[in-house]
Formats: sequence, C-alpha cells, structure tokens
Amino acid sequence: MTTPAAAESTERSGLKRSITGTQLYFYVVGDVLGSGIYVLIGLVAAAVGGAFWMAFLAGVAVAAVTGLAYAELVTKYPQAAGASLYVNKAFRRPVLTFFITICMLSANMAAVGSLASGFVRYFAGVVGMSEDAVVPTLLIALAFLTVITFINLIGISESVVVNVVMTFIEISGLLIIMAIGVIALFQGISDPDVLLEFTGEGSKAIAVVSGVSLAFFAMTGFENAANVAEETIDPSRAFPRALIGGMLTAGVVYVLVSVAAALAVPIDTLSGNTLLTVIEADLLPISVSVMLVVFGLIAMVAISNTALVTVVAQSRILYGMAREDVVPGVFATVHPTRRSPYVALLFGAAVVTTLLVIGAVFQLTGSDLDIVDRLATITVVFLLFIYALVIVACLKLRGSDETPDTYRANTPLLVLGIIGNLVVLVYTVVDDPEALLWVAGLLAVGLVLYLAEWSSKKRARPTGGDPDAQAADAAPTDRGL
Repeated sequence: MTTPAAAESTERSGLKRSITGTQLYFYVVGDVLGSGIYVLIGLVAAAVGGAFWMAFLAGVAVAAVTGLAYAELVTKYPQAAGASLYVNKAFRRPVLTFFITICMLSANMAAVGSLASGFVRYFAGVVGMSEDAVVPTLLIALAFLTVITFINLIGISESVVVNVVMTFIEISGLLIIMAIGVIALFQGISDPDVLLEFTGEGSKAIAVVSGVSLAFFAMTGFENAANVAEETIDPSRAFPRALIGGMLTAGVVYVLVSVAAALAVPIDTLSGNTLLTVIEADLLPISVSVMLVVFGLIAMVAISNTALVTVVAQSRILYGMAREDVVPGVFATVHPTRRSPYVALLFGAAVVTTLLVIGAVFQLTGSDLDIVDRLATITVVFLLFIYALVIVACLKLRGSDETPDTYRANTPLLVLGIIGNLVVLVYTVVDDPEALLWVAGLLAVGLVLYLAEWSSKKRARPTGGDPDAQAADAAPTDRGL
C-alpha cells in the first residue's frame, strides 16, 4: 500500500503536468514552422524547381498521416518517450526498443546540430560575417546550443511559454514573405507558370520525392509534442486537437510561403539559399537593409524555437526510457527544484557539440560538406524509419489499453502512411549513401549506452537471498511519477 509520504515523494520526483491544449497547439505549430521553411527552403527549391511547394505539401501529407498514429497512441499512453514507448508496448523486444530509442535520439541530436548551423547562417547575414569563417561560426553555434540547453534546464513551463512567444514572432516573418509574394504577383515579377516548373533530374515524381526527402526534416512536431504528453493537462483531449490543428496550420503556411518565394525571386537565385534572398528582392516599401536585419532576427528566433522544442524532446526520450530500464537509470534523474531531466539535457548537448565539431573539422580540411544538409539528411533517415514502425505499432496495439477517450485513426490512411514513409526513406538512402556513415556513428553512441545498461543490470543481478528483502532494501530512485 502506498503511503501518503511515498505518494508525495513520487509526485515530487516526476514531471509536472503544466502544458495546456492551447500551448500544445502552438508548440506543434512553432516546431514545424521553424525548421523547414527558414532553414531548408533553398535546398528544396534546388532539388525540385519552381514547383517545390508540391514537395512541402506532399511532406506535410505524409507526416500528418503519421501524426494520426501518434494521436491514437498518445491517448492510450500519455507518457514521455514517444516512439520508443510505443514500440516497446507493441513488440516487447528490449533490443528493438533500445534501437528505436537511439534512432530517435540520434534524429533529434542531428536536427539540433542542423538548426544550430542554420542559425549561424542567418546570424552571419545580419552581422555581415562570412560563413566560411569556420571557427567563429562554430563558436556561435555552440553558444546557441548552450543558451537553448540552459532554457530547458530552467524548466518545461518556462520553455513552453518561450515557445509560444517565439511562434508568434516566426509567423510574423512568414507573413512578410507572403506579402512579398502578393506584391510580386501583382507586379508581374515572375510568370505564375513557374509554380509548375520542375528543374530537378529525372521525372517529376522523382523530383517531388527528392524535395520531400529534404522537406520532411521539418515535419517533426507531433513526435516532439508526444514527448511532453506526460506534462500535458488532459492529454487524451488536448493532443489530437493540438496535433491535427497544428499540422494543418503548418501545411497551409508551408505552401503559401513556398509559392510566395517562387514568385518573388528566380529559382536559381533561391536555390541553396535562405529566405533572406526573398527580402533582397527589395519589393517592400521599407529599406532592404533594415528588412534584412529585421527578418534575420525573426529567422533566428524561429530556428531557436524549433531547437528549443527538439532539445525538450531528446531529454524526455532519455528520461522516459530510463524509467523503462532501457537506458542507464541516471538519465531519469530530475533536478530537485526545477524538475527538469538535467542529466539527459547535458548528455544531449555533449553529443550535438561533438557533431558540430566534427563538421567544422571537415570544413577546415577543405571538404565541401554542407553541414546543414548532411545533418538534415541524417535526421530524415532516422525519422522515416521510426515513423513507419510507429504506424505499425499503432495498428498492432489496436484493441489494447483503449478507453472511451481513445482517439482512433483511419486505418487505410495509416497503411498509406507506411508506404509513403518507406518510399521516401529508400530514395534518401540511395541519393546520399555517405549519410549512412554519420548514421552509423550516432548508432555507435547508442551501443555504448546499451553496453552500460547491460553491465549495470549484470552487476545488480541478485546472487542469492530473499528477493523481496532485497527490493525493500533498494535505494529509492527518481523514476516514479
């Protein structure tokens, strides 16, 4: 029987439910909008051509279907850990669960590294610094990572409030781009037919898939939101609404901004560059030099927003899986006053720092590596595999742990989601096989964690005596909620 004191201790050791449905909606919108449009729009345009808005639309469609599976699973299991938890519930295979955990962690860490590098590109544009200055840009990226980690160390309530404020700021930047697109349309800057042009190699379908492969980097709002389900008030009601509403909002904005950018500047000018290129078209009645600074600051806030959410997610994955005895228990440790999983946060920051340093070393040796593109590709490889497996887990868990409040996704749509994720995954791997080396490196970090947990369990295995007495004598942990 649980005593009042034990219950109070459990409550103190767990995560705090403080996120409202409205906050969760903006959490999803802010996460999805921040990364794809501001960081990767030029790369997607280069891959597809003027019709690159189709890649964003297709990416949102595939991701939204996957999000429906998350909505169903979160209403069953409103706990931290997301995909790792769902795979564990569905298959009960510790090795597979651990593998998915490491894949999800790796995806989040690579994404934060890509976002940090994207932040530097806008920062360099605002202050007039060359992006080729490897060491200064690395230091800025590391400073960015430090600030984001510190905000999360303060606590989840503060992080979500900051997230909502940042979301409104980043939406204002995208409204500026849409306004430029309207001006460009009325001034006849570009022929609207450009929106149907494909300049990528191969067929139009292949061109769109290549764009989706990059654009999918942005479609992670539902996974990151799932990892704060344990800190959401009434998740069974709040999560499906926030997720579906957030993804639809983001999808509409993606398409409108893509169309605006294609109408405002030539595609060969936009290709490979950021949205600052659209501002440089000088179509607004405000000085372009002023707008470049203003928009650059807005873009940095937007990227910070997505990075903030992603760092929250990676720490909650480690926290949740430590409580499931999948990774070392130290990652379930929470700060005694701030209630944040600080060990997991610091570990994630260390891995991202390593990725950024490795990228800087490649650049110093004369490599033409685009660290934003490479880390985004790594993220996509991991996510596509995970998302397909999560949908399978959702279908496998049908009929289990259901209540009247459980959301149920459309089954045929889920099947299409599996196919869509796998098609884009195969294309991504075939198109950039070198990314698999980076994937292997991140999985090697996971192997170290696996060996550490295995060794810990082996040492803790009882050699004799009364198991009940041993359990009673065991030291209390931080794992309870």
